[in-house]
Parts: sequence; structure tokens; C-alpha cells
Amino acid sequence: MVYPAYLKKLVDALTRFPGIGQKSAQRIAFYLLGCSREDVVAIARAMVEARDKLGFCSACGSLAESELCTYCSDARRDQSLICVVQEPRDVLVLERTGQYRGLYHVLHGALSPLDGIGPEELKLDRLVERIKEKEVKEVIIATNPNVEGDATAGYMSRLLQPLEIRVTRIAFGLPVGGDIEYADDLTLSRALDGRREI
Repeated sequence: MVYPAYLKKLVDALTRFPGIGQKSAQRIAFYLLGCSREDVVAIARAMVEARDKLGFCSACGSLAESELCTYCSDARRDQSLICVVQEPRDVLVLERTGQYRGLYHVLHGALSPLDGIGPEELKLDRLVERIKEKEVKEVIIATNPNVEGDATAGYMSRLLQPLEIRVTRIAFGLPVGGDIEYADDLTLSRALDGRREI
């Protein structure tokens, strides 16, 4: 399809977003073209401000507007508990549940030798320092349930073992409202392994 030059430039720029293919980019582009100039400027300004004003917490690696994120600067949170996640967006997902009130540690990835990501890139030495500083009693590993996430969880478990703290992994299993017949073997296996008394 032949686009006018500026439309093509916009569509090409939008396809850089993760999960946005050519068709989705085209839909977004036409949506933006239908917006008022003020709305488009507000969207662009919000993107630039977020990019310029947000950084990473010096303690946990989560998104922050200052040196410490909201969670690390909240004295009411349980300082003896750290939940380790792969990406900053995982913090937001866990916070949405309203169940967790401890601290976080964001790895910014998972072990993946093929991609050149080893323990040094994940800043696991900083995690060990924090555990010692805060007198942490439990570390919850909440990495993704895939090969890289499992390898990272296994590595962290071995790394933290000498610290004599409790190291747990979040349970994985069937989604609420899901049917057992549609679950894959690995999900069912993990659901059985993560069972608890009722």
C-alpha cells in the first residue's frame, strides 16, 4: 500500500512499539489524524515527559520519579520481605492485587546466555546487599514461568541459600474461571505442585 510520506513515517514509527504490527500502527495513525492538534500534542508531551522524568529506583530498580520509588520510600511496607521480579511492569501487576506489602527488587531481565545476559547483568549482587542491609527474612521469586524465568529462579535460590533466609517462588496454575480440559500439561503439573490445604 502506498501511503503519503508523512503517514508512512508515522506508521513506521508506531510499529516500533512492542506488539504493534503494520495494521495496528495504521489504525493508531488514522486515530491520531482524527484527533485535535491539542490532543495529539498532549499525547506526544506525555510520552516525552515520561521518558525524561522517569528513571529507576536506586534501591530496587523499579520506576521512580526521584531517587527512591514509592515502595522503597514507604516506611509502612514490610522491610523484611522482598519480591524479585523481572521487569518494572511486573511490580505494577503485583501491586494491582493489593495483597503484597513488602519491598521489590527488579532484575530488568532474566538469565539468557544466548542473549548475553548473565548474573552480572541482573545486578544480583545488589539484591544480596539489600538482603543483608534490611535483615530480610523472606525473598519471593516472581520470575516468569518459562525457561529463562525458571533458570533465574534456580540460580537465585542457590545464590541466596548461604544467607539462611526463606526463599519462595510464586505458585503457578490454572486461571480463575478456566476449565481444566483446556489447560496444558505444564500448567496442570504446576497447579498440582502448588496445591494447598483448604
